[in-house]
Amino acid sequence: MGIVAWIVLGLIAGAVAKFLLPGRDPGGLIVTTLIGVAGSFVGGWISSKVFDRPISAHFFDLATWGSAIGGALVLLILYRIFFGNSRS
Repeated sequence: MGIVAWIVLGLIAGAVAKFLLPGRDPGGLIVTTLIGVAGSFVGGWISSKVFDRPISAHFFDLATWGSAIGGALVLLILYRIFFGNSRS
């Protein structure tokens, strides 16, 4: 899977993570989207290195989607913990 596919996957994973963790984020939509893209890379790395589960080259693989959404959720939670709700 190429870099563009990972970015698209990350955008969708960020939207799913935002849907699963509703609420106001400190950075808004753009930061949440970037967290989703970074989360897809982090989730893929964790899946391949820590769990020894290589990421499939197919875009519609369930493990690939799960790792991307999981990575986005982890980064979104960490972002909320460290930066809190700065938007009032």
